[in-house]
Formats: sequence, structure tokens, C-alpha cells
Amino acid sequence: MSKYEIILCDPPWDYAGQSQHTGKGGMSSGGALSHYSTLKLSQLKMLDVKSITSADCLLFMWATSPLLDQSIELMKSWGFQWATVGFVWDKQKVNPGFYTMSQVEMCLIGKVGKIPTPRGARNIRQFVSEMRGTHSTKPSEVRKRIELMFPTQQKIELFAREKVQGWDVWGEEVVNDVEIAGLPNTTKTVGPSDNREIAT
Repeated sequence: MSKYEIILCDPPWDYAGQSQHTGKGGMSSGGALSHYSTLKLSQLKMLDVKSITSADCLLFMWATSPLLDQSIELMKSWGFQWATVGFVWDKQKVNPGFYTMSQVEMCLIGKVGKIPTPRGARNIRQFVSEMRGTHSTKPSEVRKRIELMFPTQQKIELFAREKVQGWDVWGEEVVNDVEIAGLPNTTKTVGPSDNREIAT
């Protein structure tokens, strides 16, 4: 089993059957349910992330504001200690909210052991301002900044949508580089003869 020092994760959060901000029975706002299958916190906890975690590892986890508590609970269940907010993404567009207009999303950092070494760039900015694209697609700039911070470490993206140079992937929309127990595999694991298109 491969072990990784950097894990990037965008969980398919469940909003208790709701379209975001509208409630049950409300008009669809284009929330997660309209685009992909979501998973409850109890299901996400079943994913055996510990099996691919190096002794020294950082988890970069995307989290929506309404589910911040679940995000930290999930990373702890995977064996990570809460560290800090790694990135704040200004989507340059707003969504309606119950309290204030929603415009940003956070990428949290959890830690196992020590910060992986050797370190790369130490002056990476936390704030990312990039126009929101298709639903749930995260800015590639965050991945690039992580690469600058940790250029030599083994990296994997969970619930990935594309294969990117320098990263292994796992998810239902890609050909998996590893098998992770806990959820049914819906795609095959890559073998030596597999050819995949790689986004750069």
C-alpha cells in the first residue's frame, strides 16, 4: 500500500437531503445533490485514510462553512490533529445564505506526526481569489501552491475529478491509483499498462 505525506481531499458532503440554502421542498439552488452522490459524515468516517497516511503527513481538506464542525470531526476520525486554515478561496460570486451572503470556502489543514520535510516555499499566501467555475470545482491554484510548499513529497487527491501530473488520485470520476477500504470502489485501480490523460 502506498503511503502519502500530502493528502488533498474534497469530500462530497451531505446536506441532510437539502439543496443548499433552500431547505427540503425548496427550489433547487444547484446544490451538491444536483451534481453527484453525497456521503453522510458516518460514511466518510468509514474511509480507511489511515492506511495511506505516512508517519508525517498533512491533510488539506476542503470544507464548506455550514459543515466546519463536521470537517474537523472527520479529519480527527482519520487520525489527523486539527492544525489551521490553509487557504481561503474568494469565489468572486455570492450565494444566498441564512446569515450573510456566502462567498468564500476554506481548505483546512490537519496533521499526523510532524510537518513533512524537506520543506519548499515558506511564503505561500493563504488567500486565493479566483472566479467560481462549475459546481464544486476547486481552483487549481491551491494545488499549485501546495506543490510549491512540498515539492518532493508523495501526494494524493481523494475524491478527485482529474489526474494531474505529480499527484496520485482516488475517486469515482478517475482511474484510481490505490484502493482504499471503507467505501465500495466504483472504478478500477490503475495498472502498468493503463494510459490516462493528465491535466497540467
